[in-house]
Amino acid sequence: MRFWCSTLEVPWSWKFRAYPGIWLAVAALVVPYLVAQSRRQGPNPERRRDTWLYLAGVLTFWLATDWPLGLLGASYVAWAHMAQFMIYVSISAPLILLGIPEWMGRAIVGRLRIYRITCRLARPVTAGVTFNLLLIFTHAPWTVDTLRANQFGSFAMDVVWLLMGLIVWLPVISPLPEQRMASYPGKMTYLFLAMGIVPAVPAGFLTFASFPLYATYELAPRVHGLAADTDQQMAGLIMKLGGIPIVWGTIAVMMVKWWDQERSDTGAPFEPAST
Repeated sequence: MRFWCSTLEVPWSWKFRAYPGIWLAVAALVVPYLVAQSRRQGPNPERRRDTWLYLAGVLTFWLATDWPLGLLGASYVAWAHMAQFMIYVSISAPLILLGIPEWMGRAIVGRLRIYRITCRLARPVTAGVTFNLLLIFTHAPWTVDTLRANQFGSFAMDVVWLLMGLIVWLPVISPLPEQRMASYPGKMTYLFLAMGIVPAVPAGFLTFASFPLYATYELAPRVHGLAADTDQQMAGLIMKLGGIPIVWGTIAVMMVKWWDQERSDTGAPFEPAST
């Protein structure tokens, strides 16, 4: 029995495959969180909301990593590989961050002694550059073909993708207030550049390449007759368009909050004219 999804050289089948390593990873994310929340003393009206957000983030990570999507992405089709990446970065990571209360975030960085590192990574330029450099590296043909070939490499890629998502969202929704950008215009500009503009470049290479870039998916057994070049074009479109609803939806929410903030800061109470 394999512990993590990786390349298989057998025809695709919808027969269920168990990957206990993924289940252990999910348990390692969920159990300490729930224990810490249960031990927290004092009233906390936001505890239930935080818990549901965190569990939703871990659940989407699980669904994207385990069978069938995880196996499809690790072994057979590039579009599933890209769908995993987009789910980790655009859905799982922000939900996990939103579900971590400030006291827990401080406990985590304090116990792991990574407070200074996270503060540096939370700087907009550092976070954006780190995210996009890792995006290019983890989607390079050599990296994909090398890491997806074995379980440990595939595990490393999935973990790096989740960490990338956490890093790129830190300047916007970090559990620690001092790590978040203060202004809404700055947050919107950052998201637009870090997750909207730069990722479109490698997405363009995948969409318009005249030949398959990944041997893993070119030589894999075909899934329902999907050609390798069509599969790669689908992967490029997912990278280019998949994050638009999340990024632009977040920017739209920020614009509304910014408008309300400006109106409350500049608005004066109405005073009727004296007669």
